[in-house]
Amino acid sequence: MGKMGSEMLIYVLLLMAGVLASGQSSPVKIWPMPASVSYGHTHLYLTNDFGFSSNYGSEILKDAFDRMLALIKLDHVIDANFSAFNSSSLLQGLHIIISSPNGQLQYGVDESYKLIVPSPEKPAYAHLEAKTVYGALQGLQTFSQLCYFSVTSRVLQIDMSPWTIIDQPRFSYRGLLIDTSRHYLPVPVIKKVIDSMSYAKLNVMHWHIVDTQSFPLEIPSYPKLWDGAYSPSERYTVADAADIVSYAQKRGINVLAEIDVPGHALSWGTGYPSLWPSKDCQQPLDISNEFTFKVIDGILSDFSKIFNFKFVHLGGDEVNTSCWTTTPRIRNWLKKHGMNESQAYQYFVLRAQNIALSHGYEIINWEETFNDFGNKLSRKTVVHNWLGGGVAQRVVASGLRCIVSNQDKWYLDHLDTPWQEFYANEPLTNITNLKQQKLVIGGEVCMWGETVDGSDIEQTIWPRAAAAAERLWTPFDKLAKNPRDVTGRLAHFRCLLNQRGVAAAPVAGLGRAAPEGPGSCYRQ
Repeated sequence: MGKMGSEMLIYVLLLMAGVLASGQSSPVKIWPMPASVSYGHTHLYLTNDFGFSSNYGSEILKDAFDRMLALIKLDHVIDANFSAFNSSSLLQGLHIIISSPNGQLQYGVDESYKLIVPSPEKPAYAHLEAKTVYGALQGLQTFSQLCYFSVTSRVLQIDMSPWTIIDQPRFSYRGLLIDTSRHYLPVPVIKKVIDSMSYAKLNVMHWHIVDTQSFPLEIPSYPKLWDGAYSPSERYTVADAADIVSYAQKRGINVLAEIDVPGHALSWGTGYPSLWPSKDCQQPLDISNEFTFKVIDGILSDFSKIFNFKFVHLGGDEVNTSCWTTTPRIRNWLKKHGMNESQAYQYFVLRAQNIALSHGYEIINWEETFNDFGNKLSRKTVVHNWLGGGVAQRVVASGLRCIVSNQDKWYLDHLDTPWQEFYANEPLTNITNLKQQKLVIGGEVCMWGETVDGSDIEQTIWPRAAAAAERLWTPFDKLAKNPRDVTGRLAHFRCLLNQRGVAAAPVAGLGRAAPEGPGSCYRQ
């Protein structure tokens, strides 16, 4: 087959897969799709001195506007002759009205906004109003997707004006997990992930900081813990962590810190070997040693000075307690306290929960804790589902809150899970009671790090995480019943990510796919 023939075959295959044919029912290309959108048929052009004014004095807002303008320009040179444009088609700026003076980012913050382009009262300006600055940040993200550099007009252009967009998220927790234990992620890589999250309106970065393999974070209360890092250069100082938290908050993103106990903690013993049951049997953490709980208390005390999200994640998954029963000293301790292995697991988790509560945190635990002793968990627990379907239903029926991350649909390290399954995964499956539905606070896609480092993290996350982001943001009745119907719009968003310097993989393919051949970004 000749070159033209092979390219035509690729084109036909993509057409059959829905990459080209879909998304044509609506010309709106915004991702995630807002709650309410109306649009017209005229063009607007941003003037060279396009600026913003606001009733809300905030560095967060000013920085966000400057970032947005840079994202729209994408380093293009704007060299148009503005005198040749009809003055009524020129947009001079954006007026932002924020009604609440409270600038604190926390779980459940109001992220709603209303965007009108142009303003009926002042047609030379766009109008954005929000209850909070964080709603305004989401509105700026949407505005940035209305604008593009036109090679024809040589200016920043908005099509399909006038726009009226009224929007708010469906779920208040829309997360992405990163894992810095299996592979160290340099701070600039983490910041790029945070930037890309903001483009898709994700708002929680779950930082799985430590695990069996390494302990990269400085803990001042117990300074030898980060002896468990891979190397001296693969570490985060307290100042690094605080900088990451601040960087995320300025983009409307909370950072959820996790220490996974009592399992997944072998690396703790590199600096403090007494945390191991024995030198030959090194995890879970030694339940019989009071020092274990002093260290957990010290870590959470230090966390409370850095991570000011209302939740802390305490793990609790995949705990193999055999080291407790095969180590004579711990076996005797269990016998003395009248505990079997499952009772000891419960004791450890509940004691860690009480330590977290004493530092003002509410708690997130992986679902095994609920599956094994759900009625004993603190009522301030959020159960993090990961093993499969049906768990969220049982969690909310018990009155506890839940986050959905079922591994068969929302684990990004499962490269054979296509974006269509990420999109179709519904957190409220089989939950019909309205009160129970509200206990599902959201969902999270998980980028476990066994095969991920700074070289491939972006193309493993994107565009599949964006599919889940729309599921978590957009009202249920606005979601496509068939993912095929949004393929073209997702391809458009993937190309937008590429233009913004994010190495998002092609839509046509599984996780971390590469282009199959030459062609337009929008057809891959």
